[in-house]
Amino acid sequence: MSQSKPLLVWSGIISIGLAIAVVQSVGTRPAAADDKNDHAGSAQKKGDPLKTQDISLDQARAVIDAAVKKAEDLKIKEDIAVVDAGGNLKAFVRMDGAWLGSIDIAQKKAKTSRFFDMPSGDIGKKSQPGGSLYMIEVSNHGLISFPGGLPLHASDDTIIGAIGASGSTVENDDAVAKAGADALK
Repeated sequence: MSQSKPLLVWSGIISIGLAIAVVQSVGTRPAAADDKNDHAGSAQKKGDPLKTQDISLDQARAVIDAAVKKAEDLKIKEDIAVVDAGGNLKAFVRMDGAWLGSIDIAQKKAKTSRFFDMPSGDIGKKSQPGGSLYMIEVSNHGLISFPGGLPLHASDDTIIGAIGASGSTVENDDAVAKAGADALK
């Protein structure tokens, strides 16, 4: 019995070592003669990692600033969220006096828009009873399927994140989100 415990320990250590070796080798590949580290402007080649872009902090701040200005112009108080290309929170503002309940809604509108690369209101149209996306709101730890979430595009039209706004009518929320999205144009 005492001999089997050390054997199990060594088996576990060997398994961990093999797993580390496999992970390290998967991330490496021999460089081709014409392989370059910078693939900008080149076509996607089979086996190359996907090219992605992400919203910068400066861009997220510009989006938030434009959205806050629009909310102030409309004389409303909004919660405004910006998520990155992966749907993770990048920037957020809760205007003084904005509803606490709208914090989660703004973030979910942004995530919904980024997860499906379309305005959150478009998801709502497709998620009505009998629609192709009926009940999608319960997926992904909860989505928001009414207006106020919009994808954010880079100058080359690549989606780099999304904005979500909440705190007023859906029409106002959508106008605030649009003002934020337009800051990147």
